[in-house]
Amino acid sequence: MSGKIDTILAQGGNGTDDNKTGAIVTPLYFSTAYRHPGLGESTGFDYARLNTPTRHILEEQLAVLEHGVQAFATSSGMSAIDLVFSTVLKTGDHFLTSNDLYGGTYRYFDGLVTQRGVSYDPCSDLDDFLAKIQPKTKLIWLETPSNPMMKIFDIQQISATVKAKYPNILIAVDNTFLTPIYQQPLTLGADIVVHSATKYLGGHNDILAGAVITEDDDFAEQLETALVTSGQVLDPFSSWLLLRSLKTLHLRMARHNENGHYLAEKLRDVSGVAHLNYAGVGGMISFYLADDYDVDTFLKGLKIASFAESLGGPETLITIPAVQTHHDMSQEQRTALGITDQLIRVSAGLEDKDDLLTDLTQAIEGAKV
Repeated sequence: MSGKIDTILAQGGNGTDDNKTGAIVTPLYFSTAYRHPGLGESTGFDYARLNTPTRHILEEQLAVLEHGVQAFATSSGMSAIDLVFSTVLKTGDHFLTSNDLYGGTYRYFDGLVTQRGVSYDPCSDLDDFLAKIQPKTKLIWLETPSNPMMKIFDIQQISATVKAKYPNILIAVDNTFLTPIYQQPLTLGADIVVHSATKYLGGHNDILAGAVITEDDDFAEQLETALVTSGQVLDPFSSWLLLRSLKTLHLRMARHNENGHYLAEKLRDVSGVAHLNYAGVGGMISFYLADDYDVDTFLKGLKIASFAESLGGPETLITIPAVQTHHDMSQEQRTALGITDQLIRVSAGLEDKDDLLTDLTQAIEGAKV
């Protein structure tokens, strides 16, 4: 499918069943086994862990959206991260990462990755990355904007500068927050893009999924081997739901972005908001309640926004990183990053922006001690 991204999204899956029924909507294939025409012959589908028609169509769509050669749909965002790290790194290797990350990613790094004998260092900026590169450094992991501080890392600058001196170091970007609507890392010099497709790509709080996309054919073969071996693949129904959701991604992201901008602008002036973080694009913001405002009272005062641990859906969700997404980090680590007990993360949904502002404002005002 050619054309601009809005057209690619809306037309996703259309025409894929023309030889059978002409269905506009991608068919859903539940089968785990596929008949072989004869000995040594295959229709291209043999067993569901290897591939399914529905997942195959989804992966083609994801690759096009992120300008990659191949995409892989996985069972969750964390399984997507694991696919990358289990493929790239082995015992004794080293990697670098941006210093502000989703708490589950930190937990994965400090747990499974280090247990495999892999070491890492967090970095705050380009100079920090360059200073901490070692002979065994194989990967740089970027999350931008970061979660929950909305910190921006310049993908193009980091990729160009690092690869000029260290061409074999891979650059991987978690693009969950901005999606290919607002950021396409492979066009900026990255080698790998990862999504928690549970979030904006799925967009309805009803799918658990992940995605990995690469622009390198050889690396794609390595990822495919690792994925079919581990079996962390996305099931057919979730693949079908994700295909359905992608058709409206451009429309949803425009509204998320509009509401994010509006709340970021207006909440700065609300009494009780001590400081606000916003990347300037997208639907994610975070802010600090002033010390004389009670977080639990604020949460209980919400009438539209929901206190829940996710993001990217139609409903506005409020998360307290210190006790939810980042609770496994030490108090010292959270303090160093600015993740205090007063930090509120907001995933701006698709509701009316004035209704959202009114709800957040009254909940803040009611939380004054």
